[in-house]
Amino acid sequence: MPVPPAARLAVELAVIAFTAGATTLLFFDYRRHRRGGLDGRPAFLAAVADGVPAPVRRLIGHEIALVSSFLRWVSRRGPHGVHSGDHALPYAPAQAATLYGVFFVCVVETVALARVIPWPVVHAVTLVLDVWGCFFLLALHASCVVRPHVRGADGSLRLRYGALLDIRIPADRIAAVRLDRTYPNGPLAAPDENGVADVAVAGLTTVIVELTEPVPYVRALGRRAEARAFRFYAEDPASALRAILPGVPEASGTPRQVVGTPYGGSQKSQEDP
Repeated sequence: MPVPPAARLAVELAVIAFTAGATTLLFFDYRRHRRGGLDGRPAFLAAVADGVPAPVRRLIGHEIALVSSFLRWVSRRGPHGVHSGDHALPYAPAQAATLYGVFFVCVVETVALARVIPWPVVHAVTLVLDVWGCFFLLALHASCVVRPHVRGADGSLRLRYGALLDIRIPADRIAAVRLDRTYPNGPLAAPDENGVADVAVAGLTTVIVELTEPVPYVRALGRRAEARAFRFYAEDPASALRAILPGVPEASGTPRQVVGTPYGGSQKSQEDP
Protein backbone atom coordinates (compact mmCIF):
# COMPACT_ATOMS: atom_id res chain seq x y z
CA MET A 1 0.00 0.00 0.00
CA PRO A 2 1.24 3.54 -0.71
CA VAL A 3 2.70 5.50 2.20
CA PRO A 4 0.95 8.86 2.78
CA PRO A 5 3.28 11.84 2.24
CA ALA A 6 2.48 13.17 5.72
CA ALA A 7 3.54 9.89 7.35
CA ARG A 8 6.74 9.77 5.32
CA LEU A 9 7.55 13.38 6.30
CA ALA A 10 6.87 12.65 9.97
CA VAL A 11 9.21 9.66 9.97
CA GLU A 12 11.96 11.65 8.22
CA LEU A 13 11.64 14.53 10.69
CA ALA A 14 11.74 12.11 13.62
CA VAL A 15 14.93 10.51 12.31
CA ILE A 16 16.55 13.91 11.73
CA ALA A 17 15.56 15.10 15.21
CA PHE A 18 16.91 11.95 16.85
CA THR A 19 20.20 12.17 14.92
CA ALA A 20 20.63 15.85 15.76
CA GLY A 21 19.86 15.25 19.44
CA ALA A 22 22.26 12.30 19.72
CA THR A 23 25.02 14.26 17.96
CA THR A 24 24.52 17.23 20.30
CA LEU A 25 24.70 15.04 23.39
CA LEU A 26 27.82 13.35 22.07
CA PHE A 27 29.45 16.73 21.44
CA PHE A 28 28.71 18.05 24.94
CA ASP A 29 29.90 14.80 26.56
CA TYR A 30 33.07 14.98 24.50
CA ARG A 31 33.76 18.56 25.61
CA ARG A 32 33.12 17.61 29.25
CA HIS A 33 35.66 14.79 29.09
CA ARG A 34 38.17 17.03 27.31
CA ARG A 35 37.83 19.60 30.09
CA GLY A 36 38.36 16.74 32.54
CA GLY A 37 41.85 16.16 31.11
CA LEU A 38 41.34 13.36 28.58
CA ASP A 39 42.95 13.45 25.14
CA GLY A 40 40.93 13.38 21.93
CA ARG A 41 40.45 9.65 21.38
CA PRO A 42 39.88 8.67 25.05
CA ALA A 43 37.45 11.58 25.40
CA PHE A 44 35.50 10.46 22.33
CA LEU A 45 35.34 6.86 23.55
CA ALA A 46 34.18 8.01 26.98
CA ALA A 47 31.49 10.17 25.36
CA VAL A 48 30.28 7.21 23.30
CA ALA A 49 30.22 5.05 26.45
CA ASP A 50 28.05 7.66 28.17
CA GLY A 51 25.44 7.73 25.43
CA VAL A 52 25.42 4.24 23.92
CA PRO A 53 24.32 1.19 26.00
CA ALA A 54 26.98 -1.44 26.61
CA PRO A 55 25.20 -4.25 24.65
CA VAL A 56 24.93 -1.96 21.61
CA ARG A 57 28.61 -1.04 21.88
CA ARG A 58 29.59 -4.70 22.08
CA LEU A 59 27.44 -5.58 19.07
CA ILE A 60 28.88 -2.75 16.98
CA GLY A 61 32.42 -3.60 18.08
CA HIS A 62 31.90 -7.25 17.19
CA GLU A 63 30.64 -6.40 13.71
CA ILE A 64 33.59 -4.06 13.14
CA ALA A 65 36.00 -6.79 14.30
CA LEU A 66 34.36 -9.30 11.94
CA VAL A 67 34.71 -6.96 8.96
CA SER A 68 38.33 -6.08 9.79
CA SER A 69 39.18 -9.76 10.30
CA PHE A 70 37.60 -10.67 6.96
CA LEU A 71 39.59 -7.93 5.19
CA ARG A 72 42.79 -9.08 6.91
CA TRP A 73 42.06 -12.66 5.87
CA VAL A 74 41.40 -11.93 2.19
CA SER A 75 44.39 -9.57 1.98
CA ARG A 76 46.66 -12.12 3.73
CA ARG A 77 48.07 -9.53 6.12
CA GLY A 78 48.99 -12.08 8.79
CA PRO A 79 47.61 -12.77 12.26
CA HIS A 80 46.24 -10.02 14.46
CA GLY A 81 48.01 -9.27 17.74
CA VAL A 82 51.07 -11.45 17.05
CA HIS A 83 54.24 -9.37 17.43
CA SER A 84 57.94 -10.06 17.28
CA GLY A 85 58.86 -12.80 19.73
CA ASP A 86 55.27 -14.03 20.08
CA HIS A 87 54.17 -17.53 19.14
CA ALA A 88 50.82 -18.06 17.41
CA LEU A 89 48.82 -21.16 18.34
CA PRO A 90 46.23 -21.80 15.57
CA TYR A 91 42.88 -23.45 16.24
CA ALA A 92 40.70 -22.57 13.24
CA PRO A 93 41.41 -25.66 11.03
CA ALA A 94 39.40 -27.90 13.36
CA GLN A 95 36.14 -26.19 12.44
CA ALA A 96 36.90 -25.11 8.86
CA ALA A 97 35.15 -28.07 7.21
CA THR A 98 32.00 -27.58 9.30
CA LEU A 99 31.81 -23.84 8.63
CA TYR A 100 32.37 -24.28 4.90
CA GLY A 101 29.66 -26.95 4.84
CA VAL A 102 27.18 -24.64 6.59
CA PHE A 103 28.24 -21.82 4.23
CA PHE A 104 27.40 -23.99 1.21
CA VAL A 105 23.97 -24.79 2.67
CA CYS A 106 23.35 -21.07 3.30
CA VAL A 107 24.26 -20.22 -0.30
CA VAL A 108 21.85 -22.87 -1.60
CA GLU A 109 19.12 -21.55 0.70
CA THR A 110 19.75 -17.96 -0.44
CA VAL A 111 19.41 -18.88 -4.12
CA ALA A 112 16.35 -21.06 -3.53
CA LEU A 113 14.45 -18.48 -1.48
CA ALA A 114 15.35 -15.73 -3.95
CA ARG A 115 13.62 -17.74 -6.68
CA VAL A 116 10.50 -18.92 -4.84
CA ILE A 117 9.41 -15.91 -2.73
CA PRO A 118 6.99 -13.82 -4.84
CA TRP A 119 6.37 -10.85 -2.50
CA PRO A 120 8.85 -8.00 -3.18
CA VAL A 121 9.24 -6.76 0.42
CA VAL A 122 9.60 -10.25 1.89
CA HIS A 123 11.95 -11.17 -0.96
CA ALA A 124 14.19 -8.14 -0.27
CA VAL A 125 14.29 -8.65 3.51
CA THR A 126 15.01 -12.37 3.19
CA LEU A 127 17.72 -11.77 0.59
CA VAL A 128 19.48 -9.22 2.80
CA LEU A 129 19.37 -11.55 5.83
CA ASP A 130 20.58 -14.54 3.82
CA VAL A 131 23.46 -12.63 2.27
CA TRP A 132 24.46 -11.29 5.69
CA GLY A 133 24.31 -14.85 7.08
CA CYS A 134 26.68 -16.09 4.38
CA PHE A 135 29.06 -13.22 5.08
CA PHE A 136 28.85 -13.85 8.84
CA LEU A 137 30.00 -17.46 8.44
CA LEU A 138 32.97 -16.46 6.28
CA ALA A 139 33.86 -13.59 8.63
CA LEU A 140 33.59 -15.89 11.66
CA HIS A 141 36.02 -18.34 10.08
CA ALA A 142 38.30 -15.47 9.03
CA SER A 143 38.31 -14.02 12.56
CA CYS A 144 39.33 -17.42 13.96
CA VAL A 145 42.13 -17.72 11.39
CA VAL A 146 43.62 -14.25 11.92
CA ARG A 147 43.07 -14.18 15.71
CA PRO A 148 44.86 -17.31 17.00
CA HIS A 149 45.87 -18.02 20.58
CA VAL A 150 49.15 -16.25 21.37
CA ARG A 151 52.01 -17.08 23.70
CA GLY A 152 53.56 -13.66 24.22
CA ALA A 153 57.26 -12.90 24.25
CA ASP A 154 56.90 -12.10 27.97
CA GLY A 155 55.50 -15.58 28.70
CA SER A 156 51.87 -14.48 28.90
CA LEU A 157 49.09 -16.41 27.22
CA ARG A 158 46.22 -14.95 25.20
CA LEU A 159 43.28 -17.24 24.54
CA ARG A 160 40.87 -16.15 21.83
CA TYR A 161 37.94 -17.35 19.79
CA GLY A 162 37.58 -15.12 16.76
CA ALA A 163 36.17 -11.72 17.68
CA LEU A 164 34.00 -13.18 20.43
CA LEU A 165 36.53 -13.93 23.16
CA ASP A 166 39.87 -12.54 24.31
CA ILE A 167 41.36 -13.78 27.60
CA ARG A 168 44.77 -12.54 28.76
CA ILE A 169 46.70 -14.64 31.29
CA PRO A 170 49.88 -13.08 32.76
CA ALA A 171 52.96 -15.28 32.85
CA ASP A 172 53.17 -15.20 36.66
CA ARG A 173 49.63 -16.65 36.92
CA ILE A 174 50.50 -19.83 34.99
CA ALA A 175 51.31 -22.66 37.40
CA ALA A 176 51.24 -25.70 35.11
CA VAL A 177 50.26 -26.80 31.63
CA ARG A 178 49.61 -30.24 30.21
CA LEU A 179 48.04 -32.04 27.29
CA ASP A 180 44.48 -33.11 28.02
CA ARG A 181 41.95 -34.06 25.35
CA THR A 182 38.36 -33.45 26.50
CA TYR A 183 34.95 -33.03 24.87
CA PRO A 184 33.13 -30.26 26.79
CA ASN A 185 29.51 -29.45 26.01
CA GLY A 186 28.98 -26.25 28.00
CA PRO A 187 28.85 -22.63 26.83
CA LEU A 188 32.00 -20.99 25.51
CA ALA A 189 34.37 -20.01 28.36
CA ALA A 190 31.74 -20.57 31.07
CA PRO A 191 33.51 -21.69 34.28
CA ASP A 192 32.18 -24.86 35.89
CA GLU A 193 31.76 -25.57 39.59
CA ASN A 194 35.52 -26.24 39.85
CA GLY A 195 36.46 -22.94 38.23
CA VAL A 196 37.58 -24.51 34.95
CA ALA A 197 36.58 -22.73 31.71
CA ASP A 198 36.57 -24.38 28.29
CA VAL A 199 37.58 -22.55 25.10
CA ALA A 200 36.58 -25.41 22.82
CA VAL A 201 36.69 -25.60 19.03
CA ALA A 202 34.44 -28.13 17.31
CA GLY A 203 33.55 -29.46 20.76
CA LEU A 204 37.16 -30.33 21.62
CA THR A 205 39.98 -29.09 23.85
CA THR A 206 43.54 -30.44 23.85
CA VAL A 207 45.52 -28.38 26.41
CA ILE A 208 44.80 -27.35 29.99
CA VAL A 209 46.49 -24.44 31.77
CA GLU A 210 46.31 -24.32 35.56
CA LEU A 211 46.74 -20.97 37.32
CA THR A 212 48.17 -19.86 40.62
CA GLU A 213 45.11 -17.67 41.20
CA PRO A 214 41.88 -16.98 39.26
CA VAL A 215 41.99 -14.69 36.24
CA PRO A 216 39.01 -12.39 35.50
CA TYR A 217 37.76 -12.05 31.93
CA VAL A 218 34.73 -11.10 29.84
CA ARG A 219 32.73 -13.83 28.14
CA ALA A 220 31.36 -13.71 24.59
CA LEU A 221 28.08 -11.94 25.49
CA GLY A 222 29.68 -9.47 27.91
CA ARG A 223 29.14 -11.32 31.18
CA ARG A 224 32.13 -11.13 33.53
CA ALA A 225 33.64 -14.30 34.97
CA GLU A 226 36.83 -15.70 36.43
CA ALA A 227 38.48 -19.10 36.28
CA ARG A 228 41.41 -20.86 37.93
CA ALA A 229 42.12 -23.10 34.91
CA PHE A 230 41.46 -23.01 31.18
CA ARG A 231 41.09 -25.87 28.75
CA PHE A 232 41.57 -24.79 25.15
CA TYR A 233 42.04 -26.27 21.71
CA ALA A 234 45.31 -25.95 19.80
CA GLU A 235 45.80 -27.44 16.34
CA ASP A 236 49.23 -28.76 17.38
CA PRO A 237 48.95 -29.34 21.15
CA ALA A 238 52.51 -30.63 21.56
CA SER A 239 53.90 -27.51 19.88
CA ALA A 240 51.63 -25.34 22.05
CA LEU A 241 52.97 -27.07 25.16
CA ARG A 242 56.58 -26.46 24.11
CA ALA A 243 55.79 -22.81 23.36
CA ILE A 244 54.06 -22.11 26.68
CA LEU A 245 56.41 -23.93 29.07
CA PRO A 246 59.52 -21.71 28.69
CA GLY A 247 57.54 -18.73 29.93
CA VAL A 248 56.14 -20.41 33.05
CA PRO A 249 57.90 -18.95 36.12
CA GLU A 250 59.07 -21.14 38.99
CA ALA A 251 56.49 -21.29 41.77
CA SER A 252 57.43 -22.41 45.27
CA GLY A 253 56.24 -25.92 45.96
CA THR A 254 54.75 -26.30 42.46
CA PRO A 255 56.34 -28.07 39.47
CA ARG A 256 57.05 -25.73 36.58
CA GLN A 257 55.68 -28.11 34.03
CA VAL A 258 53.24 -30.97 33.95
CA VAL A 259 53.84 -33.24 30.99
CA GLY A 260 51.24 -35.71 29.79
CA THR A 261 50.62 -37.84 26.77
CA PRO A 262 48.04 -36.24 24.47
CA TYR A 263 44.50 -37.42 24.01
CA GLY A 264 43.74 -38.69 27.47
CA GLY A 265 46.81 -40.84 28.11
CA SER A 266 48.65 -41.23 31.39
CA GLN A 267 50.15 -38.12 32.91
CA LYS A 268 53.18 -37.46 35.09
CA SER A 269 54.71 -34.42 36.78
CA GLN A 270 58.27 -33.44 36.02
CA GLU A 271 60.52 -30.78 37.53
CA ASP A 272 61.96 -28.33 35.07
CA PRO A 273 65.74 -28.77 35.09
